Amino acid sequence: MELLRNAVRPYAWGSRTTIPELLGREVPAPHPEAELWMGAHPGDPSRIVGPDGAERSLLELVEADPLGQLGRECAEHWGNRLPFLLKILAVEEPLSMQAHPSAEQSAEGYAREEAAGIPRDAPNRNYPDPTAKPELVCALTEFHALAGFREPERTVELLRAIETPGLAKYTELLAAQPDSDGLRALFTTWITLPQPVLDELLPEVLDACVLHVKDHGEFDVECRTILELGEAHPRDAGVLAALLLNRLTLSAGEAIYLPAGNLHLYLHGTAVEILANSDNILRCGLTPKHVDVPELLRVVDFTCADMPILRGEPSDCGEVYTTDAPEFELSRCEWAAGESGSLRVDNGKPQILLCTQGSVRIKAESGQEIELRRGQSVWVPASDPAVAVHPAESGRTQLFRATSGCL
Repeated sequence: MELLRNAVRPYAWGSRTTIPELLGREVPAPHPEAELWMGAHPGDPSRIVGPDGAERSLLELVEADPLGQLGRECAEHWGNRLPFLLKILAVEEPLSMQAHPSAEQSAEGYAREEAAGIPRDAPNRNYPDPTAKPELVCALTEFHALAGFREPERTVELLRAIETPGLAKYTELLAAQPDSDGLRALFTTWITLPQPVLDELLPEVLDACVLHVKDHGEFDVECRTILELGEAHPRDAGVLAALLLNRLTLSAGEAIYLPAGNLHLYLHGTAVEILANSDNILRCGLTPKHVDVPELLRVVDFTCADMPILRGEPSDCGEVYTTDAPEFELSRCEWAAGESGSLRVDNGKPQILLCTQGSVRIKAESGQEIELRRGQSVWVPASDPAVAVHPAESGRTQLFRATSGCL
C-alpha cells in the first residue's frame, strides 16, 4: 500500500475553498477547484508516492503489473484497466444537465464515431471510449441535485401551480398522457423549441416562478432552482427540462446512484463520487459544450419515479452503498470521538482508501504502517495482504473505501 498524490481539476463551477481546505492548503485558492481525482484515469492519473518521496503514475503501475495491481478477475474482465475513478466534488455552481450511456450504447457509439473518423478529443465527440459511465454520489455536506424524472402527475401539479398562457398547452400535453411516453414527448418538444419560441416562453415561466416563491407556494424549492438556472442560462432549453426532474437534498452520508440513462444535474454541495472510468457524456443543456439532441434522446431513460436515497447497508467494511454497477463499490466507515475498534479490509481487489475526516492508521500484515490524514488517500493493490484501519485517538473519523464491484 502506498500514499497517493491526486490531481485537482479546476472547472469553473468549483469552489475556491472546499478542496484547498480539505488538503490543508491556503484558502481561498486563486481559481475554482471542482474535483479531486483518485485513480488511473488517463487524463489525470494519481501519483504513487514511495517511502523515499519518489513518484510514479498509478496508470503506469497498473499497465506494468495488471495482475498484481488489479487481481486476475478484474484485470481480465476490464482489459488490464482500473474500472473505477474516485472523486471529491466541490460544487459551487450548477453543472451541465447530462446523462450517460449504457455499456451497449457506449460500445456501439464508440465504434460508429471511430468509423466516421471523429478525433477522440473533438468537441463534438460523444463517445471518446467504449465503456459505460454509471455514477454514485455520497454527500459530505448537504448536497443538492436534480436526478431522474418526477412522477408525471406530480409534475402536472407543479406546472399548473406556475401556469402561464404560454405554458398551458405543454401542461395539458403531459396531463393527457401522464407516463414515460408523455414525458418523452414533452421533453423532446421543449429541447427542440425554436429559439424565438423559447425566448418568449422562458421569461413567462421565470416570472411565474418568482410569484410562486413570493407566495410561499408548495413548489418553492423547485421554483428557486429554476430561477437559479434561468439566471445563469437565460436562453437555454435545459431550464425547462429541469422542471421535469426530481429535486433532491441529500444529508451527509446519503447517496444516489445514477445508472445509464438517468438525466441529472448537481446543484451545490460537497460529495464523494465514484464512477466508471469513462468520459462518455451526453449533455442536455445548461452548458456551452456540445449538445447532440438525437443521440441524447437515444440514451435518456424516461422511467419516472421518486429517486431512491441510499443510506448504506451494514457490511464488514462499514456501510456499503449497494448498486448493480460492476465497475465499482463504495463503502463508508465512521468512528465517533473517542471510539475505539478497527476495521479489517480484506484484499484480492484493487482499492483506494480515502480519509475525509480525522485521521487513521492503516497497518498491513507485513508490518507496514501509514497514517492517513484528512484529505489523503492510499492505494492498496490486489496482491497486498489484508490491512487493518484504526481511528485516531480523539475526534470523529470518516473513511471511504472504493473498490471494483461484483462481476
